[in-house]
Amino acid sequence: MKIKGLLPIIVTLLLLSCGANTPKRGIYVKDIGALNAAIAKATPGDEIIMANGEWTDVEIRFVGYGSEKRPITLKAETAGEVLIKGKSDLKLGGEYLVVDGLFFLEGSSPSGAVIEYAIDQDTLANHSKVTNCAILDFNKSQRNKQDLWVLFKGRYNQLDYCYLAGKSNRGPTIRVDLAGNRSIKNYHKITNNYFGPRPPKGGPSAETIQLGNSFTSMAPSYTLVANNFFDRCNGEVEVISSKTNFNEFRNNVFYKSQGSLVTRHGNYCIVDGNYFIGDTSSEQIGGVRLIGTGHWVTNNYFYNLKGKVFRSPLAVMNGIPKSPLNRYIQVTDVVVAHNSWINCTSPLQFGVGSNVEQKDVLPASEIRSERPIRTIVANNLIYNTTSDKQPVVAHDSLDGINFKSNLINNQGTAFDHDSGFHQEDFSLSELEENIVIPSNDLPDLELYNGFEFDQIKEDVFRNSRTNNNKVGAISSAPVEKPNLMDLSQYGPGWYMRNSVKDTIAKTYTAGSVVELNTAVQEAKSGDTIILTANRYELKSSLKIDKKLTIKSADTRNKVTIQYDGLAATPTFEMNPKGKLFLESVILRGNRDNYAFASLHSNMSSLYNLSVAECELSDFDYVLKGYKYSFSEYIKFTSSSIRNCANGLELSAEDDDRGDYNAENVFIDNCTFEGIDKNVIDYYRGGYDESTVGGNLIVTNSSFAACGAKEENGILINTYGIINVDLSGNSFTDNQVKLVARLWGAKNNTYSDNEISRSGKLVVEENLPLKLMY
Repeated sequence: MKIKGLLPIIVTLLLLSCGANTPKRGIYVKDIGALNAAIAKATPGDEIIMANGEWTDVEIRFVGYGSEKRPITLKAETAGEVLIKGKSDLKLGGEYLVVDGLFFLEGSSPSGAVIEYAIDQDTLANHSKVTNCAILDFNKSQRNKQDLWVLFKGRYNQLDYCYLAGKSNRGPTIRVDLAGNRSIKNYHKITNNYFGPRPPKGGPSAETIQLGNSFTSMAPSYTLVANNFFDRCNGEVEVISSKTNFNEFRNNVFYKSQGSLVTRHGNYCIVDGNYFIGDTSSEQIGGVRLIGTGHWVTNNYFYNLKGKVFRSPLAVMNGIPKSPLNRYIQVTDVVVAHNSWINCTSPLQFGVGSNVEQKDVLPASEIRSERPIRTIVANNLIYNTTSDKQPVVAHDSLDGINFKSNLINNQGTAFDHDSGFHQEDFSLSELEENIVIPSNDLPDLELYNGFEFDQIKEDVFRNSRTNNNKVGAISSAPVEKPNLMDLSQYGPGWYMRNSVKDTIAKTYTAGSVVELNTAVQEAKSGDTIILTANRYELKSSLKIDKKLTIKSADTRNKVTIQYDGLAATPTFEMNPKGKLFLESVILRGNRDNYAFASLHSNMSSLYNLSVAECELSDFDYVLKGYKYSFSEYIKFTSSSIRNCANGLELSAEDDDRGDYNAENVFIDNCTFEGIDKNVIDYYRGGYDESTVGGNLIVTNSSFAACGAKEENGILINTYGIINVDLSGNSFTDNQVKLVARLWGAKNNTYSDNEISRSGKLVVEENLPLKLMY
């Protein structure tokens, strides 16, 4: 009887054992119909294999219910060789799903996301993973059209070993959505990914990662962002925007990314063991910006950061009293401990965003007057090769900041608020590229042992602090170098291996209009076209959709390009990804057409323009930037611009939502004469205090007999532009009321300008701007 009773149990165990060892069933599919059928029939343990090749205009709805040990997998036949193109997207719904090896390129999503962990509001994904995939330049047709590349919903989902680069339209690259009970306390993981360059968008809503939003910011998320590489993620001021509670950011590398990791809303985040690598030539690269309560910032390494104010290496903000969810909550109960700042400019800034002086033009609900309180800054290290006048910047009172056992080598130079630091002589040595460590024992300094400081158990290299605890992020040299710049550690191996290609730039010669048109069409990005004829008479625009240099063969004898195309058409039509370097050319119009212009629409990516040693005349517009177009840089150097109706028109973003048409405009050693209206019209509308652009520098240039027909009476119109420098210029006989009106409350400056019969150059401290919120 006992044996008979055991038989059902034995049989059951045998069946379960056999099931666990059953080999995966591979289902090979070649088109969307077969894929949909395979998904509908899939059972735990199945692998659906998509055939190599192009899959165009496919909307993949991957619904299935696998198990922890036997997930359902959708994978490429060969990782990276299943190309998803056209109007395509992927949505996952169910349990224990895996997507592996897909490559999205040359297209855009027909929905709100390229990859979404949900089919609809009722079918979310849980315990699912997208791995070993890539999304490259998969953008909507215009930058104002919003979407996301990866949208997290549900719980326990993961994105790992993926490559994402080139998002140029509105919307974060990745967003975690917490709307609904099924998406809070989600424990998502974003790990080991390579976030390639994201170009600046020119306004808000261009984060690389956004965790939640303002209205779910009090919800617990527990999202982990770890071991990722952020390479020149320059979309906006926030590379990562944390807008929920209990998120962790560990061991990430932020490489020359023009923004910061920001605890924008929400509380109790951990920022530990990250590397922030800057560039001495850029003042836009930041570190960590703190808003809210209970954050711990520990073991982080900051190197060569020159960002200012909102983009400071460490920016601790002022809050708004009784702040609404979408504004700025006071910083309270924060710990900043065991971090290292190496050759960073004014690395510690407190009370950032304090704006009491703007109370006359802003409502009380926008005044950031609540300074940080109950905040501990302890056991940190600062080292400067060259002394820094202000290692600590107080934008408001520091009475809420408790400084303990911090060490600095400021090369003996005293500074304000130095009472919170021990200034000592110590040195550093290079471990590897971008990483320097203490070259000898640091000065003996009794560490501050605050509440739960015993939980800071490891340094940035994961060395134990138990028996060798030191100030700063580094307690001792690592056993092995971290090899931060070994990019094979991040993203899909197949992409990183195949992405490095040696390309040799070619040079074309063009001795006629036909040859010029042919060269522009056939040239590859990075090529140069040499103009060998004396004169070119163009009747239609040259389409610039790649990086091209066009220049005269002999810079001492400039070639003439006469453009007689239709009215309101440009000589050079700047398309998405167009980058034109025009050198030593005489460019003439017929007074009704343009020298340069973006497309009217469908500017899915930015363009750039550089003009040097050129002569331009007789155009309606020198440059016409249409609505939703954007340029990272526009440069005119050592050139003359004469007898044109309009100059540089960059004012089409008139919705007052914080957007603008160009990030950087540089004018140096140029001559403007006989421009009927604005020489420069550069506009950014909408009060968004965290935006730090655009940027205009006009130096060593002359302006004569310009602006007589300009309705607003301003020669250089820069309304709402954050950074302006007008220096070393001369203004003569310009029939305008104002040469320029600068914004005193922002980084608008002028010096050494000569103004004669040209109106005034005035500074208005607080410009009235429409609130965006």
